[in-house]
Amino acid sequence: MSHEPVVAIAGVTGAVGAEFIATMDRRTFPVGKLKALASARSAGKTIDFRGQKVVIEELTEKSFEGVDIALFSAGAGISRKFSPAAVKAGAVVIDNSSAFRMDPNVPLVIPEINAGRIREHRGIIAVPNCSAITALVPLWPIHRQNRIKRVILSTYQAASGAGAAAMEELVESTRAHLEGRPFTPKVIPLPYAFNVFSHNTEIDPETGYNGEETKVIKETRKIFEDVQIAIGVTCVRVPVLRAHCEAITFECERPITEHEVRAILSKAPGVKIVDDRAKNYFPMPIDASGQDDVLVGRIRRDLSDASGHSISMFVSADQLLKGAALNAIQIAELLPERAMA
Repeated sequence: MSHEPVVAIAGVTGAVGAEFIATMDRRTFPVGKLKALASARSAGKTIDFRGQKVVIEELTEKSFEGVDIALFSAGAGISRKFSPAAVKAGAVVIDNSSAFRMDPNVPLVIPEINAGRIREHRGIIAVPNCSAITALVPLWPIHRQNRIKRVILSTYQAASGAGAAAMEELVESTRAHLEGRPFTPKVIPLPYAFNVFSHNTEIDPETGYNGEETKVIKETRKIFEDVQIAIGVTCVRVPVLRAHCEAITFECERPITEHEVRAILSKAPGVKIVDDRAKNYFPMPIDASGQDDVLVGRIRRDLSDASGHSISMFVSADQLLKGAALNAIQIAELLPERAMA
């Protein structure tokens, strides 16, 4: 792929679609031509890309002729339906949905962790769940030096994880609440303004875990290539527009100190330490929004573990960037290198 690639974005009108475009611009990702793809109702509209108007086309199975890289963020159903056509046309699909993540033939990639898996693709590369990315970017460098055998995490997930429509619904429902008006939710099935609730994915009646929690467990084991790692997850939606937070406690095989963790994370790619005890200043969504790095703070010994094997910390990351668009573009940036290797 020595030429400037033809890039297609499936789901260009969504929140992640917009971030694909902004991230390619910011990182000066080479694009010979952009194909903007969306549903029929958006066809004919235009988007701005590097000083030009690009007409949005309806996404069909014939949309990928001449396309080198197809970035998908239009939901698992759309990915399953149209990705095979993109691969057949010769494109490499980088998919942001859950459609292919657990397929053993599809690499599930966070470049800071397992970029080498990119070369193994058979036409499709999957981007992990945003909650998994947020946790694993800082956990991986620790795991490499002192194997993590158990993780307990709770998420505080923003509206951005459910897309642009959910973000707008949070704004509108908050406005209605402040004005004393009734509001009927359409995107999130529960009252969102000034509320916290279990992540709005289906609950497994046997385990009691919701779909988001199950994704984090399975994807962590696949990315870390460690089926023995024990993981407990509680995923919660909070009334924040953008950027997820997570409270994480992990147990290592050998004793580990907070100073060791800080030393490891201070050199870790994709991580920024925000850990000021004197000022009580730690990772917040308002700071993580628009940032490429995962912010990590509240690094401290887990006092419930007298053995000294466990550490607790708090992290925040932009779900639309590192949790989605940025991770995909980072993968795309590595494709030419892999193709020429």
